[in-house]
Amino acid sequence: MNEDREEKKERIKELLRRIDEEGEIGELKEEFKDLLGSISPLEIPMVEQEMMEEGVGAKEIYRMCDIHVELFRESVEDKFDLGDLEPGHPLKKLYLENEEITKSAKKLGLRVKNFEKGGEIGREFAELGQLAGTLNKVGRTHYTREEMLLFPYIERRGITSVPEVLWRKHDEAREGVKDLLGLLDRDNWDGKPPVEEIGEKANKVSQAMIDMVFRENNILYPTVKELLSEGEWLAIHEESGQIGYFEIEPKAWSPDAEPVQPYEISEGIKESQVEKLPQEIKGMVDLDSLESDDYNPAREGDHHLDFGFLNDTELTEIFRTLPIDVTFIDSNDRVRYFSGGERIFPRTKTVLGRPVQKCHPPSSVSVVNSILNEFKAGNRDEAEFWISMGPKFVHIRYFPVRNDEGDYLGTIELTQDIKDIRELEGERRLLDWD
Repeated sequence: MNEDREEKKERIKELLRRIDEEGEIGELKEEFKDLLGSISPLEIPMVEQEMMEEGVGAKEIYRMCDIHVELFRESVEDKFDLGDLEPGHPLKKLYLENEEITKSAKKLGLRVKNFEKGGEIGREFAELGQLAGTLNKVGRTHYTREEMLLFPYIERRGITSVPEVLWRKHDEAREGVKDLLGLLDRDNWDGKPPVEEIGEKANKVSQAMIDMVFRENNILYPTVKELLSEGEWLAIHEESGQIGYFEIEPKAWSPDAEPVQPYEISEGIKESQVEKLPQEIKGMVDLDSLESDDYNPAREGDHHLDFGFLNDTELTEIFRTLPIDVTFIDSNDRVRYFSGGERIFPRTKTVLGRPVQKCHPPSSVSVVNSILNEFKAGNRDEAEFWISMGPKFVHIRYFPVRNDEGDYLGTIELTQDIKDIRELEGERRLLDWD
């Protein structure tokens, strides 16, 4: 390491010592800001690791991580104003998550050094496993919200390459964390932990996560902040809870707007917006030749369902195609619907309107009534049976159908041959039609 960086490292150690003595950052923050600003972002993790190797405690190193994240926040806010975003705004929450991702990723990179040095393997192994397990949640929460909720709004405006690149990076990070967890699994060890492999993989995971934070904070977030309306952000906010958040407590948010779905957007990027987009976006995308997506999934004559739009033909063929027999019995115990196609138990149109009790052998009626009575009383939410029928193994399930107020609307019966499903083993992650 050159003399200049060695000197800067000693200054960092001195500042950390003074913070411990004074108990707060205070005026020292500006000194830290100037010092870290003179070091390449790629060098900072190296400096932190070297300091840990030289005996600086993990607590002090983690404190530096926190300071670095705080200063990083200020540098990002210099590029685009986060201050005007309410705490519950989806973009604010994404940014706050990135602070937590940065902290966890940096700690992983630092902690692995002690592991590599062969310290207290048990403790170091446990802490590495805990950090890797925490970072494993990023893919299921933070990344998934971006892919499922944020990317559609960018793609609608014709920007498709940026989401594609970021999604690939997400998957690389996900796969890296999965591989690291596999290496940390004692069951996969051949007598002793693969220290070198664990260290290499942990460092790659740490750097990949931090790199993704940089891409999002400096490219993705300034772009969506400029392009998306409050109604679009509200739609994202309303769906976010289904996916979940990474290491933050989400705040409520109630803007004076109506939610806007991607398919409701009819215009592309305005000229006034182009000038405010990050240079990286302008370099990756030919904004002058973008073709916005004008497809509308809601067509004339469609049924507007809770989660989409279908016409009569599509509804009929969907149920006919399902590898499950579907029958619906209304609140009067009358058969109202059954799906077509090849069925396990034959149904004819003559059962439509017929009391369900009369569709079963007399010996089974008491069981049918017991199920329906329990469903109507709200005591049960499922009843199931399974039987062997020649080469088939048939699974039969009944579910009560209720409205938002909890009123009983009827019962749905699902019947499926699960013989092949029961025989599945292992995993198939790639398409194989051979």
